[in-house]
Amino acid sequence: MTASPHLITTPLTADLVRGALELERTAHGLLPHRLPARSRAQCADPQLALAESQPSGVRLALRTRATVVELDTLPTKRRYPGAPPRPEGVYDLLVDGRPHGRATVAGGNTLVVDLGTGATEHLPGQPGTLRFTGLPDRDKDVEIWLPHNETTELVALRTDAPVTAVPGRGRRVWLHHGSSISHGSDAASPTGTWPARAASLAGVELVNLGLAGSALLDPFTARAMRDTPADLISVKIGINLVNADLMRLRAFGPAVHGFLDTLREGHPTAPLLVVSPLYCPLHEDTPGPCAVDPAALAAGRLGFRATGDPAERAAGKLTLTVIREELSRIVRQRAADDPHLYHLDGLDLYGEADHAELPLPDGLHPDAATHLRIGDRFAALAFAPGGPFAPAAR
Repeated sequence: MTASPHLITTPLTADLVRGALELERTAHGLLPHRLPARSRAQCADPQLALAESQPSGVRLALRTRATVVELDTLPTKRRYPGAPPRPEGVYDLLVDGRPHGRATVAGGNTLVVDLGTGATEHLPGQPGTLRFTGLPDRDKDVEIWLPHNETTELVALRTDAPVTAVPGRGRRVWLHHGSSISHGSDAASPTGTWPARAASLAGVELVNLGLAGSALLDPFTARAMRDTPADLISVKIGINLVNADLMRLRAFGPAVHGFLDTLREGHPTAPLLVVSPLYCPLHEDTPGPCAVDPAALAAGRLGFRATGDPAERAAGKLTLTVIREELSRIVRQRAADDPHLYHLDGLDLYGEADHAELPLPDGLHPDAATHLRIGDRFAALAFAPGGPFAPAAR
């Protein structure tokens, strides 16, 4: 990490950061969180702690004439012994909303995760620097989107011209919650996750609470969303409840009602869209839990398998088919008294025909091309005229 001479150092402050619910001051700088401390204190799950600290949708938003931008960060990279190496976290640079550069940061901490036991080992490392040059020499909005899948501490920001926060543009704020698919799973970069793609097409400000492995109807997540300013809200429910084998049908319906009730406490009239699961052959009719597939690992790739028995549906075990039917029923019931509540069938975003063309590489997660397709479809279905998130007529 070597600072270039003659650059201006700008303190990293909350007004320069978009998409985080909280910023924690660390020994190195600022750590963006996508759940507040009050929520984090109510769950000791390491998976949740990892997911919420990965800054999917979080970006620096700067107004500047700078042609050179340097950012020091301390990433935490993951390593899974026995599994293929994970790609480096990617930073996307946008100028006035258009892609202008992409970079990675070498070094950083390493989190070693045993896929069999879940045991972890933290190996400390040093911050690194990414450098963008050749930016247009004019006043402009610059965004640096942080890696969606790599915990990132912000250490220092340097430019060759002064920096201020981007002024408000009057854009609507879209607050979204979902699973690892919403988090970004195998998207190519942070602006390539399907929520980021849809937000860009729709011209809205994204707050992405996609939490890998952790879209579990947790009350603390609902309260965090209740207390977050937003104009548009969506919740994608299903896949994690099945692959975690977390609850039975008897608990699922009331839990959905409770989650939506909490959202409505803070956002009584905002358009609220409930999205059911995308197509996933693994769990369409087979309950969880989901497990790593040892045969796939032996072949040098990461894959998953369902370990439940389809016959267990009779005892209330959840599958994606069951969840789609129940979510549709719940939204129809509630919409009689809530004219701003909507339902979107996840099969309209990614269905059986899509899977035949673009299969899920590991059985659970879409690849980069599929993220873009899902984002395009969500934008067309939700934000287009006649959709639940369409702008109000003037």
